[in-house]
Amino acid sequence: MYVNPAFKTDEDAAWAYVSERGFGTVVAHDGGQPLAAQVPLLVREQAGTGLRTLEFHVARANPLHEVIARHPRILVAVSGPDAYISPDWYTSADQVPTWNYQSAHIVGTGLAMEAGRTLEHVERMSLHFEERLAPKKPWSTSKVSPKKLEAMLRAIVAIEIEVETIEASTKLGQNKSVADRMEAARMLAWRGGWAEAAVARAMRQQIKAGMTVAKEDA
Repeated sequence: MYVNPAFKTDEDAAWAYVSERGFGTVVAHDGGQPLAAQVPLLVREQAGTGLRTLEFHVARANPLHEVIARHPRILVAVSGPDAYISPDWYTSADQVPTWNYQSAHIVGTGLAMEAGRTLEHVERMSLHFEERLAPKKPWSTSKVSPKKLEAMLRAIVAIEIEVETIEASTKLGQNKSVADRMEAARMLAWRGGWAEAAVARAMRQQIKAGMTVAKEDA
């Protein structure tokens, strides 16, 4: 992943972003046609070892897991909201169009879990995302009839990725003045699209964080 130094995110922040996002595109290639799938991602980190893993699953009918079995080194791309930035939005003159976004790329080795671990994987993943809906009581597999649950588990393949590298680009106008960034964020928020509003929030948060660091260093 090429990352302009102005937009580079450190590894821990990149990992936190992937965990918060919880969704990405898995890409595998075994010399034939590349395959990809959009999947929820469960981030795990083993305390004390530094080992990071991702879990996901695909339908058994999806040939992606077969490609991973033949060529286990895979790429996971995690993207957040993005938005076009018009040069007319800056307070400074002589600007050009650009696009602001957040993205992370993970490279690792994928391995299909044994069938006996699939239920545990599903329960971990569902609990992880259900906890975001608190105070709602989390859904659990106990609400599914044994017959349907068994059929569902047979129909998917759970895969664990041992992470080798993670890189992220957080391109939010850091190479522009604070005034330019604030005005661009204001215009994004005014336009009101969900992605534009999300990018505006991220830009304002980064500006605030930068000002806080500057005060601490002063």
